[in-house]
Amino acid sequence: MHLTREPAILYFGTPVVLIATLNPDGSANLAPMSSIFWLGWRCMIGLGGASHTAANLLRTGECVLNLPSQDQVAAVDRLALTTGSDPVPGAKAQRGYRTVKNKFAHAGLTPDAAQTVGAPRVRECPVQLEAVLEDRHGMAEGDPLLHGRAIAFELRITRVHLAPGIVMPDRPDHVDPDQWRPLIMSFQKFYGLGPQQLHDSRLATIPEAMYRSPDVDRARAAGRPSRERDEAAATAA
Repeated sequence: MHLTREPAILYFGTPVVLIATLNPDGSANLAPMSSIFWLGWRCMIGLGGASHTAANLLRTGECVLNLPSQDQVAAVDRLALTTGSDPVPGAKAQRGYRTVKNKFAHAGLTPDAAQTVGAPRVRECPVQLEAVLEDRHGMAEGDPLLHGRAIAFELRITRVHLAPGIVMPDRPDHVDPDQWRPLIMSFQKFYGLGPQQLHDSRLATIPEAMYRSPDVDRARAAGRPSRERDEAAATAA
């Protein structure tokens, strides 16, 4: 029997991406994110509306999506709880973020020039996707409590770079899924394709309740069964 619950977040597991953008002064910003899905050579990503990366993407219209493997988990975690914004936005300050200007040096990663956009690639990442902004979509536009908190960006991939070790030897345009081991973020924790957590995550130090959305309360008001009703039904069964 399924149980009706109210998780503060619904991050059931998606690939980690290091998104590189250009700051107004021409320097590079690098930020981890995992709200992403692909359709063909396009993808949708979700970013906080007040984030430094969102501002860079809206201004320049381009980025590089760098996908780390399990091997880069420590470098990715060093970027957690950092922002390129100065001062740190209020919501991030409450969660323990701090300003870091040189994200590449802080993470111990190496920038490489891209071929079709100005933002850099991350040399250590086995997958590097250069992309341009095709469209932006506001979320919760009619909701005064949530309007502006998040933006969905539609990106079009303009160049794909793959590490030789994950390319099929006899099919040069195909990724070998037996060799590609993406880093996965699930409920603020790092995983690979195996069942065990790979590495402690600084993001996991933030209580999930701090991400709770007003939509949780709206769903409850819409007449969903309560936890008590679920527990009573489980006991009766």
